[in-house]
Amino acid sequence: MRFVLFVEGDTEEGVCDFLLRWLAPPRIPKGRRVGITSICFHGWSSYHDGIAKKAAIALSKDDVIGGIGLLDLYGPPYPETKRAVAERYRWAKEALEKKVGHPKFRQHFAVHETEAWLLADPKILPREVAGALPARCKRPETVNFDEPPAKLLERLYRTKASRYYRKRLDGIRLLQKLSPEQAAEKCPFLKLLLDDMLELARQAAG
Repeated sequence: MRFVLFVEGDTEEGVCDFLLRWLAPPRIPKGRRVGITSICFHGWSSYHDGIAKKAAIALSKDDVIGGIGLLDLYGPPYPETKRAVAERYRWAKEALEKKVGHPKFRQHFAVHETEAWLLADPKILPREVAGALPARCKRPETVNFDEPPAKLLERLYRTKASRYYRKRLDGIRLLQKLSPEQAAEKCPFLKLLLDDMLELARQAAG
């Protein structure tokens, strides 16, 4: 049994590995292996225009237990009235799930992007970068739209570690070191995603 993960970005390989470490024994019964196949879009417009068709095709397969959309929250265009994180999350989740219209499809968001998860465990970051993290990083999903987590890491890598943060290379390597349990403890919106996938996997496992 497997999930299909619909993503928009450069770290889908690392994200799949990260999620699979959550969907493993003892949470999932031994002998009930869960897999993840990713389908990558290029940009918000590509995702918005293509998700319904690609989800319908993917979810027609017998071995697929669920389709999970994962976007960075800062990406979509929002109505002017939707300013708070929870409001934007709820509005975009409802809009995209309605657009797809399939009971096995769940839309989720990295708040504000997957780099927020990396901030949940400073020990995986270079020492110079970890030591310069601002206090707000103790609650990683509050690192906001003005300087989202990837921009923060880019700045700190450049100014403190004298090198560039490379989203595809560094992001994937850091995700491989990151504990899903620790990230979930500090990132409530990530916990929603992990619990949603776990529930679907357990239902499929019987």
